[in-house]
Amino acid sequence: MQTIQEVAKTAAHLTVFQRTPNWCAPLHNGPITEAQQSALKSSYPEIFQRCRDSVSGFIHNPDPRRTLEVSAQEREAFWEQRYGEPGFGIWVGNFRDVLMDRDANALMSDFVARKIRQRVKNPAVAEKLIPRNHGFGTRRLPLETRYYEVYNQANVELVDLHETPIERVTASGIRTSAREFEFDMIIYATGFDALTGAYDRIDIRGTGGQRLKDQWTPGAQTFYGIQNAGFPNLLMVMGPMGALGNIPRSIEYNVEWVARLLQHMQARGLTRVEPRQESVQAWMDVCRQASVGLLSNEVNSWMTGVNANVQGKSTRVLARYSGTGPDYRARCEAVAAGGYLELQLS
Repeated sequence: MQTIQEVAKTAAHLTVFQRTPNWCAPLHNGPITEAQQSALKSSYPEIFQRCRDSVSGFIHNPDPRRTLEVSAQEREAFWEQRYGEPGFGIWVGNFRDVLMDRDANALMSDFVARKIRQRVKNPAVAEKLIPRNHGFGTRRLPLETRYYEVYNQANVELVDLHETPIERVTASGIRTSAREFEFDMIIYATGFDALTGAYDRIDIRGTGGQRLKDQWTPGAQTFYGIQNAGFPNLLMVMGPMGALGNIPRSIEYNVEWVARLLQHMQARGLTRVEPRQESVQAWMDVCRQASVGLLSNEVNSWMTGVNANVQGKSTRVLARYSGTGPDYRARCEAVAAGGYLELQLS
């Protein structure tokens, strides 16, 4: 949904092979005047502080109201506002229970489904673009620019792979169970291996020669997404079980925390750091508790450790920390303030 709009501008014909539709919302990017740019730059400190204080690290916080506390008219107006403004507000600035209450999520999903039907002129195509296997926001929400409108172009065709699966790539194109397509070019947009993929590509070995990939096969375990028992001096930035949300803001904090840890070690002539196994388990218990009640943990997605493109990643596991950014940082700060007792330093 972030590629075909550009391709469709110049391709004589574009065939989109869709495996599974996802809920999307408008990005609403646009030109920024010099005055707006100047105002944004002058308010950077306030923006960064707002991101630090928010639940997800973005400028938005959940609306304190519950979905069914307001009238249908007020609810519709609120969603229209969120749908019409830039950013992740419709996802992380929605009613507080949209990602936890089934009835609330069903209403939100219905709202976005109606938007898809409004934007796609062909009713049959519109229905293929509406997700059926998960509710709105229970997978990561992609933001798009004219994604749905591109299907209104005469040179764009949608193929639903649930109806006619791909059988093979041929010398001239792609063959599905229904027909063979001839192409000049095939573009693969099959996603990425999130959370552990970057680490799996490296043969990282710890004490006794144990492989990190092997240890993480049943599901990754870390200490705050920064370290893991049995792998001394492996300091990760945005590792599994770290704070997700606004990734650049989360990375910045991880870098700051690791830098302070290294300064602490350097000042004391220490050269080795490794979390205690019980410290890892304690953090995993926090992650497990933070995941309770979230509808997203009932859905197959990279946020639950499932990746259909990768062998061995077909089962849902505890794959991320689902708590708030402020809570994550408060816990990390407590470790530092306590003298890093949760870590083995030598």
